[in-house]
Amino acid sequence: MCIARRDMDCVYEAYFESNNHCEPDDIPRLSTPLWIFGKKYNALDDLEKIRQDITSKLWFTYRKNFVPIGGDNGYVSDKGWGCMLRCGQMVLGQALLFSHLGRDWFWEPGTKDSIYLKILKRFEDSRQAPFSIHQIALTGISEGKSVGHWFGPNTVAQVLKRLVQYDEWSSLVIHVALDNTIVINDIKELCRRNDISTKLLKVNWMPLLLVVPLRLGLTEMNPIYIPGLKKCFQFRQSLGVIGGKPNLALYFIGCVGNEVIYLDPHTTQRAGFVNNKENESEIEIDLSYHCKYASRMNINSMDPSIAVCFLCKTEAEFNDLCQLIQDNLIIPETQPLFEITLERPTQWVSVPPSVSDVEAAETSSIIAVRIDSDSDFEIV
Repeated sequence: MCIARRDMDCVYEAYFESNNHCEPDDIPRLSTPLWIFGKKYNALDDLEKIRQDITSKLWFTYRKNFVPIGGDNGYVSDKGWGCMLRCGQMVLGQALLFSHLGRDWFWEPGTKDSIYLKILKRFEDSRQAPFSIHQIALTGISEGKSVGHWFGPNTVAQVLKRLVQYDEWSSLVIHVALDNTIVINDIKELCRRNDISTKLLKVNWMPLLLVVPLRLGLTEMNPIYIPGLKKCFQFRQSLGVIGGKPNLALYFIGCVGNEVIYLDPHTTQRAGFVNNKENESEIEIDLSYHCKYASRMNINSMDPSIAVCFLCKTEAEFNDLCQLIQDNLIIPETQPLFEITLERPTQWVSVPPSVSDVEAAETSSIIAVRIDSDSDFEIV
C-alpha cells in the first residue's frame, strides 16, 4: 500500500472511530438471511462485506453553512426540514451508482473514480448542482411545498422526476406509479428511445428508476403488507424504500428477519465540495458522504406512508421485475402491495405521454383520491 493510500485509510478510520468507541450493534449476529438491495448475506460469515456494502452507499444528511436557498436571506441549513429531501437524494444517488458503475462497485477511502466523482458532484450543496438540496427545495414549490417545509415520499419522487429530465448525462428515467398500479406499456413507452445515429433503427432502453408510493395503513403499518414489503428488498432490482417513522424520514436499504436496515439523514455536517479529492478538506468531505454503520428497527415501527423503489437498467430487467412482482407479490398474497397491468385501465382518461403523472391523475375519472400531496395516498 502506498503512503498516500495508507494515510487516507487512517483518516477514514479516525473519522468514523471518533464517534464509535465500541463495537456497534448495527448488524444482528444471526444466520437469518440479510438482504441489501437484493443481495443476500449471512451476518455470521459476511459481516465485513455487509459493512463494506453499506459504506459504499451515498449517505446524504443535513448540512449547514451552504449558499442560501431562495436568496440572500434564505435557508443556509436544512436541519429540521430536509430529511425526506436527503432520502430522495440517496435513492437517486444509488440509482446513478448502480446504473453507471454497477451493483458490484464498492467505494473505498482512496476512490477517485471519475464517474463516482461526477455522480457525487451532482448532489453537492450548491445552486448549480442538478440534484442539490437547493434544486429539490425550489422545485418543490411547484408541488405545493414552500422552501423549509417537510416533504413526503410522493412529493420528493415527483420533484426528482422533474429534475432528472434536465440532466442528460444521468441517462435515467423516473416513473412514479399512480393509484398503486404499474402500467407496463406506459413504462415501456417512456423508457424506449429510438437511436437514428445508425442506418438501422435501434431501440435503446433508458435505465428506469421506478417509484411506487403507497400507504400501508392509516396511522401504523398494517401487518398484512409486511411479508410483501420484505420480499421487495429481495428482488435484484431493489433500490430500497423511502419512508421512516412519523415525521422522521429514513432510507431503508435492506432487511433481516423482522427488522429493516436504514440510513439516517439526521446528522448535521458542514457543507463542502469534493472536487477531485486533492487535499485533506476534499477528502474529509468525501468521507462525510459514507456511513460506516447503518441502523435498524422493527418493520412494524415504520410509518405506513412509503415509496418502494426499483432500478431496471435494461428492458429485460424490467420484464423480470414484472414477473417477480406477479409471482411473489400478487399471486400468493390475499392483499397485494400494488397491482400490475399491461395497459392503462379503461376507466382512466387517456392523456399524452408528455403529461406528468400528477396531471394524469388529476384528469382521471377513476382516481377519487389525488396523490399530489403526501397526506393523500390511496389506501391499498
